Amino acid sequence: MTTDCIQPARNAADSFRNPDAIANYAEGPPRFVPGFEALHRMTAVLLAESAPARARVLVLGAGGGLELGALARAQPDWRFVGVDPSQPMLDLASRTLGPLMQRIELVHGYIDDAPAGPFDAATCLLTLHFLDAVERLRTTRAIHSRLKPGAPFVAAHSSFPQDPASRPTWLSRYAAYAVGSGADPAQAASARAAVDAHLNLLDPVEDEGILRDAGFSDIAMFYTAFTWRGWVARA
Repeated sequence: MTTDCIQPARNAADSFRNPDAIANYAEGPPRFVPGFEALHRMTAVLLAESAPARARVLVLGAGGGLELGALARAQPDWRFVGVDPSQPMLDLASRTLGPLMQRIELVHGYIDDAPAGPFDAATCLLTLHFLDAVERLRTTRAIHSRLKPGAPFVAAHSSFPQDPASRPTWLSRYAAYAVGSGADPAQAASARAAVDAHLNLLDPVEDEGILRDAGFSDIAMFYTAFTWRGWVARA
């Protein structure tokens, strides 16, 4: 996935054309996202509850290949289409995934560049917080339109209370967790400031409302970890 919060920028795609960001990508998410590997395992479990044995899965925000690799190893008969706006990150994914690429198609672009489907399942992890509310709704509607009726969708991204009293506290906890996980304190402070200034952060209630307005049902929160939330829903 390209869009983690290690080096947030006004243009997320530009930040992941940076050679240093690409080279160090795999080290970052576990330091900033509590339960990062567990999030992938839970996503695989949730999709497998209703996806068929030979499911075709859409992965939006796939650059780097960490999520694709986890899902592909968990389900050896699934096939995947991974979409991401950063070609260098997709190149990294291709190198990282190795033989798993036999079951994976990588698409350079955004949701509008994804095949029409229909897909048996979809994910969008650590990505939607880069989109404002209007574009987030448009994107989730486009995901919904590519899914078979009843197909599972898992989304997880930065989402926490946005009232003036709560927001600074949670941002500080985000940075403190990263430092506790081994991130350089200056890097964590810079990431906190960038998240505060540039990400399109919403309250979890708003995020759930966007999923509902996009046409999803049976929406349930399955993951909450400091500034992160995750939902599973059905098309």
